[in-house]
Amino acid sequence: MTHVSKRVFPLFAVGLMALSGASVAEEITFVSQGGAYQEAQAKAILEPAAKNLGLTLKQDSSPKAYPIIKTQVESGQVSWDVVDLPTGDCVRGQAEGLFEKLDPALIPNLAKLPAELKDDYMAGYISYSTVLAYRTDAFDEESAPKTWADFWNTKDFPGARSLRNLPRPTLEIALRADGVPADKLYPLDVDRAFKKLEEIKPEITTWWTSGGQSAQLISDGEVDMVQIWNGRVSAVQAAGAPVAFTYNDGILETNSLCVLKGTKHKDAAMKFVNEAISAKLQAALPMIIDYGPLNPEAFKEGTIPEERAAVLPSSPENMAKQAVLSAKWWASEEGVKAEERWLSFVQAR
Repeated sequence: MTHVSKRVFPLFAVGLMALSGASVAEEITFVSQGGAYQEAQAKAILEPAAKNLGLTLKQDSSPKAYPIIKTQVESGQVSWDVVDLPTGDCVRGQAEGLFEKLDPALIPNLAKLPAELKDDYMAGYISYSTVLAYRTDAFDEESAPKTWADFWNTKDFPGARSLRNLPRPTLEIALRADGVPADKLYPLDVDRAFKKLEEIKPEITTWWTSGGQSAQLISDGEVDMVQIWNGRVSAVQAAGAPVAFTYNDGILETNSLCVLKGTKHKDAAMKFVNEAISAKLQAALPMIIDYGPLNPEAFKEGTIPEERAAVLPSSPENMAKQAVLSAKWWASEEGVKAEERWLSFVQAR
């Protein structure tokens, strides 16, 4: 059974009210994945947003919210209002009619988001990146691998290597290694990607299956270079391991906000989304946790110091070095087939 935790944050104190017409704050329920990530959101974005709007905020968390969303909407028993999901789940939910169409009149901050980070049913919320990390006791700054082409170049960049045991975004990485420009990745040339992966396959010592494993591999020196999430490698660096990483050729992924179809608090939910993607609140999140804001104006608020922006995946400088993963392509028939093909690829060793 999927675990769901519940917390209630009464963020609006009702003042003295006339005896004949007392009113209470409207309540909405926000859902995310829990843990340190949701705790950081609560402090930086969720509680301030609710306070600004005079709402009472209730929070639930579930690492696998999608089936619960589907059940709520299809049964007509909708108790959640705004959900923070991997963008791929938002795309999937649109196709299944699970989300309300966003109202630009109630969410003017949508206009601030780049076109590829929003659509009629979702608003880009946070970002993280898959990056190339390496051991600094194996490579100095000049000789270190700086691109995925370098990762594939075992002659000039020797050492143990690790890739993720999942096609998304490992296929994108393979195509970048094969010279496909970041803005020409989609639709993915799946045959070309798997052909490139066959080249490096004998050199991969470990196909990792969790973020913790990827961090352990590079931290303990079991590998000299690894495909890893920026937050994981930043934690390894903070712990003192001789590790560095680059955003060159990174693949930026996102979570987005959606409003459940049939919510009883539709307008309030829309307004909450607007607050959550505002530049001011977006700028506060990366001061607590290693996720990047998706409202570009967040970097102009004066909240994020230059040295902090330099290590965030969505800073203008780092965005320019990366490709944005297309959740819509992965949700397509071609993407589903690529997922199925991956199983055969990794099993044929």
